[in-house]
Amino acid sequence: MENERWILPDGIDEVLPPEAGEIERKRRELLDLYHSWGYEFIIPPFVEFLDSLLTGTGSDLELKTFKLTDQLTGRTMGVRADITPQAARIDAHHIRSRSPTRLCYLGTVLHTRADGFAGTRAPLQIGAELYGHSGVESDIEILRLMMETLDKTGVQNVYLDLGHVGVYKGLAVQAGLDKQQETELFDALQRKAMPEIETLLGSFFIAPEHAEMLLRLGELNGDDALIQARRVLKDASPTVMQALDYLQAMADRIAMWLPEVPVHFDLAELRGYHFHTGVVFAAFVPGSGKEIARGGRYDAIGGVFGRGRPATGFSSDLKTLIRIAQPALQGKEQSSVFAPWSDDARLQTEIVRLRSEGRRVVCALPGQQGDAEEMGCDEQLVMEAGQWRLISV
Repeated sequence: MENERWILPDGIDEVLPPEAGEIERKRRELLDLYHSWGYEFIIPPFVEFLDSLLTGTGSDLELKTFKLTDQLTGRTMGVRADITPQAARIDAHHIRSRSPTRLCYLGTVLHTRADGFAGTRAPLQIGAELYGHSGVESDIEILRLMMETLDKTGVQNVYLDLGHVGVYKGLAVQAGLDKQQETELFDALQRKAMPEIETLLGSFFIAPEHAEMLLRLGELNGDDALIQARRVLKDASPTVMQALDYLQAMADRIAMWLPEVPVHFDLAELRGYHFHTGVVFAAFVPGSGKEIARGGRYDAIGGVFGRGRPATGFSSDLKTLIRIAQPALQGKEQSSVFAPWSDDARLQTEIVRLRSEGRRVVCALPGQQGDAEEMGCDEQLVMEAGQWRLISV
């Protein structure tokens, strides 16, 4: 049918007024917020050569990346599915500072399949990355900035999910799992498929005490998960215990900096397992089955570009945040003024004055249909006693 030419692909959306205006306003506010924290804005390219775009990110991102052929060189290019690796390349290859580097960004990314934030294939990714510092302090800075981002966009009732990929990695190494076994068990853990996990561990022929710790890992979630972990994983390697210590240090600082934010621990939730190297965190709101923002540590990714540095960061989809916050934003739309069509210099002066004060003024056009109310205005300029005055519609 002829009208099908206007149908958008699944997972690809367009943003219309007034939502588009709200997104742009929040974009400016957030970039100003990041600037006030010392983060510098970057605009990486939308497409890059594939070998550069995917270097160091693992297979997860490759499956999300649209690929195309560069007509100039014949090389394969990719449409970015995540800006974080691009920021790491910029830090490693272009900035090359010895001191900590703080970068922020906002831009569209494209996914081959809809997953993650709100099921869209074209998130408007906003985020910040901190390079050159390894420790709880930089992770907490990034987490606090993520929470300020949610607050600035009007998202309420946020709770945090906190984990550490070092726990599972350490247990897998201690048990002597090979790569295939580690991957199979990882997939089952993500689905919390306890019978399948038990069956897999039985087929691996590993020491019973190692199998028991890996099996119990799937149960280590909740507010007291760290306390449980100290008991259940008491025979774990020093690497695992260091990861638990790091999580406790994060929890202590969250309690200090963000005392009103509930924290949930899940030691088997391994977002970005093939990308992250340490603590991982995600923000949720009630009624949303998917995280609305995520982050964590991903040290040494810049090494493939000649400079591996400690790294931590977060990202979110600005469109998702605005849509979640919409109920709280209702009734806060900026009022508009309707001005009649006239060459009167006094009217034009008044319009300029109102706009200079930040007011929105919509001018009528000769012969147009629709009055002030239909144009979405709640006030209008009228001539009274030889002066232009504002009256309510």
